[in-house]
Amino acid sequence: MNAVITGASKGIGRAVAERLAKEGFNIAICARNAAALAEAKAAIQAQNSAVTVLAEQVDMGDKAQVLRFAETVKNAFGQVDILVNNAGIFTPGSLYEEAEGLLEQLMAVNLYSAYHLTRALLPEMMQLRKGHIFNLCSVASHKAYANGGSYSITKHALLGFSRNLREEMKPYGVRVTSISPGATLTASWDGFEAPPDRMMPPEDIATVVWTAFTLAKQTVVEDIVLRPVLGDI
Repeated sequence: MNAVITGASKGIGRAVAERLAKEGFNIAICARNAAALAEAKAAIQAQNSAVTVLAEQVDMGDKAQVLRFAETVKNAFGQVDILVNNAGIFTPGSLYEEAEGLLEQLMAVNLYSAYHLTRALLPEMMQLRKGHIFNLCSVASHKAYANGGSYSITKHALLGFSRNLREEMKPYGVRVTSISPGATLTASWDGFEAPPDRMMPPEDIATVVWTAFTLAKQTVVEDIVLRPVLGDI
């Protein structure tokens, strides 16, 4: 069994990769930072020495690099059983005062990367009539909020992509799940001081991915929303 997780050098992506490696999956991950990527690869491999861990330095905002990563994965693994589109950038701010070009940058990383990578890996899934695609959206995909800016726009778009893909994949037996976490204890929240129980651990998101995958093949969880017990921050 083979899994691909983008943006997996830390946070949710790394937690998912570690969990799937522990469950016996060969893992392909990517991230921009080479040092963080190497550290993540070692941590994922430590979960299960019997699996293969492929780690590629990729800028997910660059279409050419995304497509090269897809080809590397296909050459190494052939079929992909789980694809987790997790790569993303969180930049808060108001639409009327955020930096020029931010929308284009966030769209490239938060939406287009998932679009291009999914399209590149889909043919084999459709042919084999199996596979599960997880798109890491956000509570910002469901509800607009002040200071959401371009980030919220891209997350709304990613949810739309995921839901449309779900409809298209019904005849092919490929499952598609949108996961929309609220505040999760990742690097995106660096500098935010709060009690430990105010945010969710990324390992909980990994557990949700694994649970959804292990359901009967004729069952799919379409949309999952998770929030801290005390609500959004």
